[in-house]
Amino acid sequence: MQDSLLTPGVATTITRLTSRVLELPARYRDLEPETWTQKPAPGKWSKQEILGHLVDSAINNLKRFTESQHLPQPYTVIPYKQDEQVLANQYQQLPLDHLVQLWAALNQQILYVITHVPTEKLSYTIITPSGESRTLGWLIGDYADHLDHHWKQIFPS
Repeated sequence: MQDSLLTPGVATTITRLTSRVLELPARYRDLEPETWTQKPAPGKWSKQEILGHLVDSAINNLKRFTESQHLPQPYTVIPYKQDEQVLANQYQQLPLDHLVQLWAALNQQILYVITHVPTEKLSYTIITPSGESRTLGWLIGDYADHLDHHWKQIFPS
């Protein structure tokens, strides 16, 4: 398999994700432990549950990034039930160190996979849950955008 000749968009995404993977293990201890499990309002996720949701996102997107390269085109993204997965995985009760290590390991694997996507596969067609036609390159960037959105909820400053 040929390594990709990274497009500017994917190269930027790799830089963003690498920064987050390096930053979280160093930064999460800056917050008091009770801050991680406080819920901002009834029915809202705590910072720890948001990080758990990002684990679920990583698991689902790692599968998408790999499958879309070899399954028949177009590849259809199958959505998942986010709230139910956060509850089923009991992220609120997990040791925070475990959750941080799990998130970091999954994102290191994502980085490995997306760094090695052959250039021609970045244009493979992806059908989003809303029915829009996008590309694998777009899906990779969207993953990083989603991560950044939730990152700001965990670390507002």
